[in-house]
Amino acid sequence: MENRCRTKARLLFFTLMMLSSVRTSVSDGISIYWGQNGNEGNLTSTCATGRYGFINIAFLYIFGNGQIPQINLAGHCNPSSGGCAVVSKGIRDCQNRGIKVMLSIGGGVGNYSLSSTSDAKNVADYLWNNFLGGSSSSRPLGDAVLDGIDFDIEAGSTQYWDDLARYLSEYSNQGKKIYLTAAPQCPYPDSHLGRALNTGLFDYVWVQFYNNPPCQYSSGSVDNLLSSWKQWTSSVPATKLFLGLPAASNAAGSGYVPVNVLNSQILPVIETSSKYGGVMLWNRYYDYKSGYSSSIKSSSTLHLLRYIRCDFELKNTIFLRLLAFVMLW
Repeated sequence: MENRCRTKARLLFFTLMMLSSVRTSVSDGISIYWGQNGNEGNLTSTCATGRYGFINIAFLYIFGNGQIPQINLAGHCNPSSGGCAVVSKGIRDCQNRGIKVMLSIGGGVGNYSLSSTSDAKNVADYLWNNFLGGSSSSRPLGDAVLDGIDFDIEAGSTQYWDDLARYLSEYSNQGKKIYLTAAPQCPYPDSHLGRALNTGLFDYVWVQFYNNPPCQYSSGSVDNLLSSWKQWTSSVPATKLFLGLPAASNAAGSGYVPVNVLNSQILPVIETSSKYGGVMLWNRYYDYKSGYSSSIKSSSTLHLLRYIRCDFELKNTIFLRLLAFVMLW
């Protein structure tokens, strides 16, 4: 038994060493919303943590229906005076690390809607010229070119978002790919984004499994969440789906999942889906305070550790010392 267990231990160690050499693979699957709390740190420090693969800058909260678009980055900068152009440096710093940076449009509080197909075209043109690869004298975030647009549509009209997605996707023909992402509510289908998601144009969809009791973790049960996840992965033609969660118990009204439940009861199930892309967290400020994403990052290591069931004491072996080093690295 001892020799067999030591063999398992050696195999696990070399597996962990391989994981450490590609340690960014887990962080590549974590998406975070940034921009709604001035105490969350700037983009450069956020991306320097190595925890995230996607940054959603939140929010462009006024647009459409003939309105002058406005962005709100809480305490980070004042867009009305052009002060948010400084964010360009952070965007480039993140992109230089291989992190995709999106502009999130909509949000839970805002004044936005699309009144027609032509209105959707006008909004697409504005986004292209002011945040993507086009040109404008009034780019709110400066001259950095974002990687795509995130649809966090929770209010306003329920129509023409599919048209907006089509118009934005057409700009990919002009060179750099425009990524489209979305954050629908977990009740399926989403009342605002259902038609847009059915276009099949979205690369990543981070479903919000919080503030929605019928399809979230509640009362210690994961059943509703897992059932809803299965429906989303079998129904939405997106490249990858993400599990959207609050990064702390006070980050949302309901739906917080304790880390131990996430790692032991949810991730082992949803990771088996070919459409699983990772976890989305709301938001950077709460994650900064709780460290929730760092626990997700180590989940693959924790899953591997379950394969070791040894009857002898390993505390003083070289293996465990090296194992500890790999896990902490």
